[in-house]
Amino acid sequence: MARITLEHLRHAYGPNPKSPADYSLKEVHHEWNDGGAYALLGPSGCGKTTLLNIISGLLQPSEGKILFDGKDVTNLPTQERNIAQVFQFPVIYDTMTVYDNLAFPLRNRKVPETEVDRRVTEILDMIGLADRASKKARGLTADQKQKISLGRGLVRSDVSAILFDEPLTVIDPHMKWVLRSQLKRLHKQFGFTMVYVTHDQTEALTFADKVVVMYDGEIVQIGTPAELFEKPKHTFVGYFIGSPGMNVLPAKIDGSTVDLGDGSVTLGFAPKITAGAKTELGIRPEFVRLGREGMPVSISKVEDIGRQKIVRASFAGRPLAIVVHEDGEIPAEPKITFDSAAINIYANSWRVGGEG
Repeated sequence: MARITLEHLRHAYGPNPKSPADYSLKEVHHEWNDGGAYALLGPSGCGKTTLLNIISGLLQPSEGKILFDGKDVTNLPTQERNIAQVFQFPVIYDTMTVYDNLAFPLRNRKVPETEVDRRVTEILDMIGLADRASKKARGLTADQKQKISLGRGLVRSDVSAILFDEPLTVIDPHMKWVLRSQLKRLHKQFGFTMVYVTHDQTEALTFADKVVVMYDGEIVQIGTPAELFEKPKHTFVGYFIGSPGMNVLPAKIDGSTVDLGDGSVTLGFAPKITAGAKTELGIRPEFVRLGREGMPVSISKVEDIGRQKIVRASFAGRPLAIVVHEDGEIPAEPKITFDSAAINIYANSWRVGGEG
């Protein structure tokens, strides 16, 4: 496995980039641990696949270096980086059997046939295709073909890293859950360094030890699922992680007092705000308390989703989501309070700390 170091990477698809807006991938400078499981999460066009392709060698960065265990691989072709990559759509050999598709990368490396059989049999069981081992791949469904592609990425035990580019797109929902669980188990068992690209927060949060959230060509936060939920470093992270996402409200900050227009809250600290910055308060729907005391809200809709209800309301002229227990009361004249420990303050979209 490999420790992956990204040194001041930037990439522009056009010639002669001059400003940050010209770069599809803005500066990335991070180190990912040997044996870590990382998910690159973000919306389409945010730079996830660009970064993955730079790591794999399919794309040469405009600036910066990539190191595997301290060795500069920036100019090495893909085949010399000793990685496995699984793409969004299946890439397989139709004329080969399922078994031979999985055995191919091992036989190319002169692995003894007894070890080939052991590894292939193990992976066939994992992806649920043991009963089709001797059948030609051309007759399989799209999701079965993707399982072969996934299995071929996992069959080698000597790779520096395994890179996944939205590999479960064509897999049915139940099998997605099964394969994610199996990937997680495989990671714990063998310690592969894994990088998994997805726009689906459920996939990212259930697969990865650390989630790398990307927005507009840059990494805005790397953290555990709990860190992303509790302390989003950027308002985009708060909005993108969670269902519903974090409420973000315009706010005026005066010391430890936050003026929200139709009410105010007191913090346990005084945020450090640069003069002229756009300031906002972030609070997750789970930490908004609905009751008979506090700041008035106007409710427009209640969504019953089983064990809880999502209340859609308006507060200070802005939409507000509130999560209420299934037995929770919704008053005729509703008011809200915020759990002060769960409040995040943002200046120009970035989370700020404080004094106190």
